[in-house]
Amino acid sequence: MASGLELNLMKIPTEPIGSIPRPVELIEAIAMARDFADPKLNPLYEESIRDTIEQFEATGSPIVTDGEQRKYHNFWTYSVHGLPNTAPDGFKIPFSAGHVRRMPRLTTGPFRYKVYADRYLDTAKRYAHLPLKQAVISPSALSLMYPAEDIPGYSRQDFIDDLLHEHEIEIRRCFEKGAHKVQIDFTEGRLAVKLDPSGSLLNSFIGLNNLALSRFSTEERKRIGVHTCPGGDRDSTHSADVDYADLLPSLFELRAGNFYIALAGERDRKRVLKIIRQYLKPDQRAFVGVVSPIDPHVDTPEEVRDRVLEAAEYIPLEQLGTTDDCGFAPFSDDTSTTRETAFAKIKARVEGTHLAENILGNR
Repeated sequence: MASGLELNLMKIPTEPIGSIPRPVELIEAIAMARDFADPKLNPLYEESIRDTIEQFEATGSPIVTDGEQRKYHNFWTYSVHGLPNTAPDGFKIPFSAGHVRRMPRLTTGPFRYKVYADRYLDTAKRYAHLPLKQAVISPSALSLMYPAEDIPGYSRQDFIDDLLHEHEIEIRRCFEKGAHKVQIDFTEGRLAVKLDPSGSLLNSFIGLNNLALSRFSTEERKRIGVHTCPGGDRDSTHSADVDYADLLPSLFELRAGNFYIALAGERDRKRVLKIIRQYLKPDQRAFVGVVSPIDPHVDTPEEVRDRVLEAAEYIPLEQLGTTDDCGFAPFSDDTSTTRETAFAKIKARVEGTHLAENILGNR
């Protein structure tokens, strides 16, 4: 336990996950253009990014993102959207609201990204006055693009080699562009348990992501984090019915320094916090979700404060951080949450975290 002096100086870091709902006019313009990359959309993208960062900074958030305003279609397939060697009938992601999202299916090799996430930092840096965080998709998520049957002349191992290479390039380019943190989105972790209760699929995902993380130094991994949640799209999830006890012990085997864990939307937060306490390693920090993007209720700073104080009963303060449960619009056409609501929740997270800091620092 930290000393009284250390507690008075202690800061609980707070970070966003990433996505912010796009302006309705941008969503409508994209739908009319039918092409995310249409040059005519550039002024709308630019204005949306400028406004997003301005509103982000107004919340008091110490770290900001571009809100993923320009990520083509969604957080999962932005890097491969439009590749000529893919077909649209890939892996299905079913949500509790009844709709399904699909991934592209790889048809031939080699596998290459079409877009690296560092390109989003180019625009964001023109407007940001605070450190920028960049989210990237995990190798395990993209591994679902490879079909069940082998691709002639391009083995699964060839694909994995290319996938890891592309992922490493993307993270390194983000750091080179000045990203303060890089967050690996691993929403498929909980989904893996649902698809395969034996745990074999999850273990393969952990192993694959660790192969990628092993390419980075210890110091670099301190600036890399992993985000897990039960999915979030149109106010619904894809795996909230999966017990965290089946995911978290494996999650903390990932060789990352930071973990962003959806928690505000959980029915039994204390039980989850006990699991985190049991498996969190000394060199890891747990950023617990204190606001739920798919809950229409706008949290008060006091509600957030109480969630932070609750988490502090289980997680050492020097290893505790706060975050949002998920992005506010991981899929770009999602209009279930307004920009106004998203920024109000973020502001509550920031202010509530500060309120808890003051209480913990004076104990």
